[in-house]
Amino acid sequence: MRFKLTSINESNPAEFGCTFAFLNRKEMTNNYSFKSMVKKYVSTSAVLITFTILALIIANSPLQDEYFSFWQKEVHLSIGGFNFFGHGEHAMTLMEVINDFLMALFFLSVGLEIKREVLVGELSSRKKAMLPIIGACGGMIIPVLLFWLSCPNDSEMLRGVAIPMATDIAFSLGVLSIFKTRVPIGLKIFLAALAVADDLGGIIVIALFYSSSINMSYMLLAIACTAILMIGNKKRVMKKSFYLAIGLVLWYAMLNSGIHATIAGVIVAFCIPASLHKGSPYYIERIRNNIGKFPVTNVDSKHHTVILTHEEIHTLKSIESAADKLISPLQDLEDNLNKIIGYIVIPLFAFSNVGINLSAMSLEGLTCGVGMPVMAGLIFGKFIGVFTFSFIAIKCRIVQLPKGSDWKSFASVCMLCGIGLTVSIFIAGLSYSSEALLNEAKMGILCGSAVSATIGCIMLNRYLPKTAHLQ
Repeated sequence: MRFKLTSINESNPAEFGCTFAFLNRKEMTNNYSFKSMVKKYVSTSAVLITFTILALIIANSPLQDEYFSFWQKEVHLSIGGFNFFGHGEHAMTLMEVINDFLMALFFLSVGLEIKREVLVGELSSRKKAMLPIIGACGGMIIPVLLFWLSCPNDSEMLRGVAIPMATDIAFSLGVLSIFKTRVPIGLKIFLAALAVADDLGGIIVIALFYSSSINMSYMLLAIACTAILMIGNKKRVMKKSFYLAIGLVLWYAMLNSGIHATIAGVIVAFCIPASLHKGSPYYIERIRNNIGKFPVTNVDSKHHTVILTHEEIHTLKSIESAADKLISPLQDLEDNLNKIIGYIVIPLFAFSNVGINLSAMSLEGLTCGVGMPVMAGLIFGKFIGVFTFSFIAIKCRIVQLPKGSDWKSFASVCMLCGIGLTVSIFIAGLSYSSEALLNEAKMGILCGSAVSATIGCIMLNRYLPKTAHLQ
């Protein structure tokens, strides 16, 4: 395959002909943060499940040879002798482009989400952040320990020790959404915030432990790009195109430097401004003044063709510009990426990576290889780690049990933390070059996630209240 590059006070409706109602900025952001997160991941989880099942079906059908060979085709995005999708002297395969380039977009989205949650969301204060962060730490430490204890003493197998430490936010929130308003809002927030903290832990692990030998020339270029991004943030450059353009150069430099290329997405995310250039009151006042230039008219049932003057067109464009600038670059880019990530990047990643030839699998390979340690880490390690660390913190009165929940319903949500897919499979791909070990790890991830989801659903159905909670 070859691609050639050829907060406002409420206004009187009669004054402007419309009503602007704004919440306190932080309250509005928190409301946007949580509800949009749940809506986004619940809607994309079904797509992700569909493509996962489809990959398994095709990988075990008469089309399996075409399926596996398709992902090994080379990709070229070239200008003269320069190939943007070139790693050293070799062109990247389609699988590598998905795992290294498209997943950098995924980690860009994750980075934006983490930054927003740290600034104004569920990780923005010590009181809010302590429980999910403590739970996330337990959910990373115990699965890693359990994998290490149960895995055969083989240095190559032990490279996958970090595989069961990830929680798939889309699947876990998707499963939790089955129970709708029976789930207390406190438990929903806990699971969402824990998954975000868990993603941050995964990013740190990838950056520290899954890098190869360093190429200093490209490393210096990556450092220079990062410095430019930080200066842009400091100088309040609000153009998203600036950060994305420098980010492309940063990605290429990281790809060839030895640091995993997806980390470039996180660096770009952390540098994108989360504030407004002149503050919201400036743009709101500008909208108010411009709307005031239009006379108040009575709306009748007839439709009339309106020919605007040049001055009116200019005024409307000024209103549109001010409205656009009321959204920070961080939230604007995060919103723009939602559908791309949820409906293209992650399904494509699952479709290309989850395909396993089951005929090549054996029960002995699963029980004696890495499959069983991965399953144990997800099913038992995640639950024990999240619940135990949280239990100790609550009993020591460092934090409180999520509002509206009891220990049984809280334990049920902790069980859902064992659903690991996207990041777990991603780490598995970084851990194993052996196809046999990689397939065993993938099977362990799928089985462990399915068992965790099933047990979690049974526990939730039994221990959640039968009546709806006020949300």
